[in-house]
Amino acid sequence: MKLIARVPVTAGLLALSLMSATGCNRLRAADQLNKGVAAFKNAKYEDATNYFQNAVNIDPNYDMAKLYLATTYSSQVVPNLNTPENLKLANNALAGFKEVIAKDPSDVTALSQIAYIDRITGHIKEAKEDERKVIAVQPNNAEANYTIGQVDWKEAFDNATIAVKTQGLPGDDGEGNTKLSKPNCAALAAKNGPLVTEGLEYLNKAVGINPNYEEAYTYLSLMSRRKADLECGNDAARKADLQAADMYAQKSMGARKENERIKEEKSHGVS
Repeated sequence: MKLIARVPVTAGLLALSLMSATGCNRLRAADQLNKGVAAFKNAKYEDATNYFQNAVNIDPNYDMAKLYLATTYSSQVVPNLNTPENLKLANNALAGFKEVIAKDPSDVTALSQIAYIDRITGHIKEAKEDERKVIAVQPNNAEANYTIGQVDWKEAFDNATIAVKTQGLPGDDGEGNTKLSKPNCAALAAKNGPLVTEGLEYLNKAVGINPNYEEAYTYLSLMSRRKADLECGNDAARKADLQAADMYAQKSMGARKENERIKEEKSHGVS
């Protein structure tokens, strides 16, 4: 009887001991996390990485530490630099964010960071798909819509630059490149047509969500000039595109002034 009675007591003590150890580990991990945050704020990224990694080692289920660790790697990635060291940082960050996504596919921070890393390491198609995943979770995410438009413009601009250079012209004139030959213009239209259409769509969504989105209006202006490249002899359509470009440029200036006014009002309110 004494032996039988002792068994549940021993099991209870073991469970209590495990709970105590788990709680102790979480406290130790939280301490490392806090130290990592402080190091990160002071741009001591190597120290921050070590602290966050310590937190994960102590508590492998500490999702916040994993997110912070991946973010620390991400913050050190240099855009468009294909050195082994830089790509290792990018891959470490991606691995960390993907681990977060595996547990929570709707984590917008991790999704956005994956899109950012893909974009700055030259994986443009992947980056746009990543941003669409962000939009699927947050349809009113203005930045994700803007970023797709921005990426489309960059690709369209690069295509236009190659077309102009191939024909031996001095450079993009910003007015529709009317000196492109008909065959070259048709070829450029085939490449850039889908990009321009998609880019304008997403940029308009961005300003629909945030009417004071200065950068989105700027890229609407730039994309309208890319649209002018595609008119291929239709001078009326080309001029309409350029007028739209000027209109969006004015809206960008208006948004900037409004944002500055709002910022000034807030600063006065704080003081």
